[in-house]
Parts: sequence; C-alpha cells; structure tokens
Amino acid sequence: MTDTKNYCGYVAIVGRPNVGKSTLLNHLLGFKLSITSRKPQTTRHNVLGILTEDDCQIIFVDTPGLHSGQTKALNRYMNRAAGQAIADVDVVVFVVDQDKWTEADAAVVERLAQVDVPVIVAVNKVDRVDEKDALLPQLKLIAELLPKADIVPVSALYGKNLDVLRTTIRGYIPEGFYFFPDDQITDKSERFLAAEIVREKITRQLGAEVPYEVTVEIEEWRREEKILHISALILVERDGQKKIIIGEKGARLKKIGQQARVDMEKLFDSKIMLKLWVKVRAGWSDDERALKSLGYHDN
Repeated sequence: MTDTKNYCGYVAIVGRPNVGKSTLLNHLLGFKLSITSRKPQTTRHNVLGILTEDDCQIIFVDTPGLHSGQTKALNRYMNRAAGQAIADVDVVVFVVDQDKWTEADAAVVERLAQVDVPVIVAVNKVDRVDEKDALLPQLKLIAELLPKADIVPVSALYGKNLDVLRTTIRGYIPEGFYFFPDDQITDKSERFLAAEIVREKITRQLGAEVPYEVTVEIEEWRREEKILHISALILVERDGQKKIIIGEKGARLKKIGQQARVDMEKLFDSKIMLKLWVKVRAGWSDDERALKSLGYHDN
C-alpha cells in the first residue's frame, strides 16, 4: 500500500487597484469570499481563501491593490500587506487588464523582480475583446517584461479560462501537508466577514460620494435561539460623510442594512437581526494606533 501524496501551497493574487483580483478569487473558489466594487482599493486586508480538492490544498491570498502616491497610514498599511503576501508565497498570480498598462502595473513588476517564485499573469476582462488579435500588444509587452511568466487570458467575471488558470497554478504547488482542515474556507472570523459585507454595501451604494475614510466595526455578536444579532458601527471622518451614509430620513442606511442582511443570511445560514449606526472619528485613516485598534494589523 502506497501513501497518497498531498500538495499544499500559498498563492498571492496581486495587481494594481480595481483590476479584478477579488472577483477572480471568488470565482476560483466557487463562492463569494472577498467583497467587490468598482471602486479602487475596496480590498484592504490580505484575505485567505482556501480551496481543497482531491489531493491538493491551494491557499489563495487576496491582496490590497499595490499603489503609490498616497501617504496616509491606511494606504501604507495596504501596501505593506500586499508586499508581505508576495514575499511569503509559493506562486504569484499577477492580474492585469487586457487593454491597459499603467505605472501601477509597472510598479508591481518591479516588486515581482525582488522575489524568486513562479509568476502567472492573468490577463483579465478578455470578454471585452472582440478580436483575439487585439490582445497581442498586451501579451507581447508582458512577455518582454516577465519572460519567465506563464500568461493566461481570463475573464474573472464570467469564469472564462479559469480551468486553465487553476491547472497552471496547480502545477506549481509543492508537495506537503495541508495547513488547514479540508472544510475550512478562510482564516477570517465571521465578525470580520460581516464587517466587510457592510463595507461592500456602503462602497457600492455611494461610489465616489464617500471617499476611503469609511470602516466598519462589529460591536455586538449574539446568538439568541435561531437569530444572530449583529450590531455594526460605521466610522467616518467628517459630519458630511455621516449625513451622506444615513441619507434622507435614514433611507440610505436602511438600504445598506437590508442588502447586507441578505448576504449575511446566505453566508452564515441564519436569520440575522442587523443594527447599524454611524459615528464620526476624525483622522482614523491616518492614525497608526487607531488603525490597529480597528483590526488593521500587520502579520
């Protein structure tokens, strides 16, 4: 009787802000773990998504978008989080747009030059390309900048070519014992996931109306018979932001709560009683101590 070999490894999903990293992670996993919106820098933390199939466990790390030119403590934290992920994985999936190359993309390439792990470039949003030849300039540029990288065109949103991407990733996963139980899907707590769901609904509702100075803190988490009671505090930096989130006669805050509750009931498989309120805490996004108290910890 021979022992079955197991394979296990970490895969960082990196790229500039708003290129589709979280959408890609969710579709690779087959369920929604990371929050998404059209607003750049929606992801703020490294979020582990654990996929265990057959003899292989792949631990995906969804990272904040690497960016420059912003100096707040929150932005520094996000860059550190993404940088740490790149340094500590077995494989890097670098997500880029099919028709756009920016200074931020070039900055990611510079980061990747400092690590010695396999790189797979996922050229995203190919569903927007009518003719395959339109991809050639981007593919040529990537091949010149990262000559050792595998290049896989995909559509994260529509799941196109993700089987090829999974197979390519699987080929680089080293032999080893599983780090997590077979049925574990993330390293994050239910409280963290609930806070992220609320923040996603705020971001999707408001877009550019409220900038990045919004975070969510879970203050109550209590099960009572078949109902999960959750109280969430939405922190902003200015009175004007508070008014925007609450909306006229509380209408916008109510809608945020309704949408968040639907997602929470699916995720936690429970009836949810959700209470939201908004509080002004000036300067929290540029205060290292405040960030740590709100859960923005370096690993």
